[in-house]
Order: sequence, then C-alpha cells, then structure tokens
Amino acid sequence: MKQINAYLYFNGNCRAAMIFYKTCLGGELTLQTIGESPMADQVPPQMKDLILHAALTNGDMLFMGSDIVPLHLIVGNAVSLMLKCNSDESIRMAFDKLSEGGIIGNALEETFWGATFGDLTDKFGIHWLFNFNQV
Repeated sequence: MKQINAYLYFNGNCRAAMIFYKTCLGGELTLQTIGESPMADQVPPQMKDLILHAALTNGDMLFMGSDIVPLHLIVGNAVSLMLKCNSDESIRMAFDKLSEGGIIGNALEETFWGATFGDLTDKFGIHWLFNFNQV
C-alpha cells in the first residue's frame, strides 16, 4: 500500500469548507458540481450547485470531499485528520487559520515526545490533530 487519503462528506457546505481549507493550507483546489456532471439532468435544479467531487492537493497532501452524503451522515469523533507539519512556522500558521470559528481542544505545546502538538475541531465539525517533530 502506498497512501491513504481522506474523503470528507458535507451536507451542502462542501464548497465553503474546501475553499476555507485551501485558504488555510494552500494548494490547488478543484470543484465539480452536480450540474457539471453527466447526472445533471437526473437531479432537481436545487441540487445542481452542490459539489459532486472536490480535491485539494498541496505536494503529497490530498484530501477530497463531496456534498453527496451517505444516507445517514453522522458527524462524530471516530476519525481525525492528522496534519504533519515540517516547521514550527507552518504548524502555527495552519493551527491559527484552521481554528478560526472552531473550538481548540489542546493549544499547541511542546510534548514529552519531542514534538509540537495540538488539536481542534474546525467550524465545519472536522477534528484536526497537528504534529511537528522538532528532532
């Protein structure tokens, strides 16, 4: 196996979430609406602006999202996104930006394992872990 990537489901706010993540993390964002897809003629007009597929890439980082949710979308705490940062500056910048409108669980701090670590839940309900190994 080579890599695991996150795929996030949203209930109508995928576009806003992915634009927010691009602002926070940089990279290239692609968005495809339902109206731009082959299924456009098969959905009600109010669904055409919903996101069928979004992808945010920045180097090796890739995560994707959609407004096309499973039948029962349950936002919970079973999964967190771990952002492995490569500098003290990058972890602090990403943490500060992603915390806007969210809830900080643990502020960034130096840990006994030689890393800067913290966590938060962003304004879209996604839980993030941040880690920068100082050694």
